[in-house]
Amino acid sequence: MQMPRNHLNWDDLRFALAVADGGSLSAAAAALGVQHSTVLRRIDALEAALGTRLFARLRQGYVATEAGEMLAAQARAMQPDIDELQRRILGRDTALSGVVRLNTGHIMMRYLLADALASFARQHSGIQIEVTEASALVDLSRRDADVALRISHHVPEHLIGRPLGEAEFVVCAKREAEGLPHDIEPLANLLSYRRWIGFERDHSARFYERWMNAHIGDDQVLLRIGQLHSMISMLHTGLGIGVLPRFAVRHEPGLAEVSEPIAELRTPVWLLTHPDLRGTARVHAFNQHLAEQVSGQLRDQTSIK
Repeated sequence: MQMPRNHLNWDDLRFALAVADGGSLSAAAAALGVQHSTVLRRIDALEAALGTRLFARLRQGYVATEAGEMLAAQARAMQPDIDELQRRILGRDTALSGVVRLNTGHIMMRYLLADALASFARQHSGIQIEVTEASALVDLSRRDADVALRISHHVPEHLIGRPLGEAEFVVCAKREAEGLPHDIEPLANLLSYRRWIGFERDHSARFYERWMNAHIGDDQVLLRIGQLHSMISMLHTGLGIGVLPRFAVRHEPGLAEVSEPIAELRTPVWLLTHPDLRGTARVHAFNQHLAEQVSGQLRDQTSIK
């Protein structure tokens, strides 16, 4: 035997109110925008849960019992407050105000996003942007962020988004450094070079790390680092050569590309968000701005000779 519930929610009340006001299941279904069978199932479940009859089933329609009238009266009293709450939430979602939280990587924040974020902030003073930088994508389902910009071949299926272009990777060296390549060389020549800056030993979480582990021997690596921004610092010393995304190199005049873009490392740059946020005005405006700005920078990737 099912025990009566000790609470009601608004969804229960609005179904009962629609039947009481409409006088039939079909009228309630039309008012709620659902199927006739849905209304019948919800009313039957509500009566079973409460352990009382809410409506008398008559030839001319559904007529509220004393309990049904009491429930409908309570629902009518609540209706204005519910409507106001919905309007306030809708207004918040349609207003260009509030907070947008962005998750991205260190290298993208430094070389792809700074100008784009600054221009957005100037245009939308009512929207505050919070940026978290991490190597891995945070959980957008738990609202750890609203939007993510990531370089990846694979993104979670439950997120919505679009690729803004491709990140190209090249081998780089300090410009005019003694004993290092100065011009574009065949990749095969560079892979036999014995002065490489590498990434952490036995670390292969990222696609460029896996590529280096597969192509560069341990005896070719002079020094290992953990992040791409650390790679930039070490390349500026002239110690050796290393791999960088092309969008970063074009902002570092002290570094030179010494290979053509590496085909195996071409990787989409994704702008991602959770489906629940697609109708939120501030997120939509933010995504549109970032998409335009970042895709333009990716198209403009050029060699700096």
